[in-house]
Amino acid sequence: MVINTRIFGEVTVDDAKLINFPGGIVGFPELTDFALIHDSENENQPGIRWMQSVQEPNFAIPVVDPLVAKEDYNPTVDDELLKVIGEGDDLLVLVTITVPSDLKKMSVNLKAPMVINVDTRKAVQVILEDEYDIKYYIYDLLKARQAEKKAEKAGE
Repeated sequence: MVINTRIFGEVTVDDAKLINFPGGIVGFPELTDFALIHDSENENQPGIRWMQSVQEPNFAIPVVDPLVAKEDYNPTVDDELLKVIGEGDDLLVLVTITVPSDLKKMSVNLKAPMVINVDTRKAVQVILEDEYDIKYYIYDLLKARQAEKKAEKAGE
């Protein structure tokens, strides 16, 4: 399938890799089909990918593994909320990233993760009851990790 996107232009996506959110995502219940796109031009970014809507070419949100931001992230999700994505042990959890004009206010939303069943390609975005932040600021953390990597490379 070829998807027209605002950010990446035309992208070819294997139909078998499309992700379906039966109930849509928070704020956009009508958007149910997505492709997870890796931005090959920004390989140095820590695992940032884009959840690109198939239905709306102008809608793509940056997502990342929450462990990149918070190493001890381990939310409790009610099994009832996960029934819509089917049985399976291979789950991928992603959180959205907000990148405002002031990069120092970059944050991830740890309160509303997307849980994807890799086997069924079904997903759900849940709102956690846990004490996680909607805006968990990550700019200083990412800068520190980048400095650590540079120091490691210099020491090799």
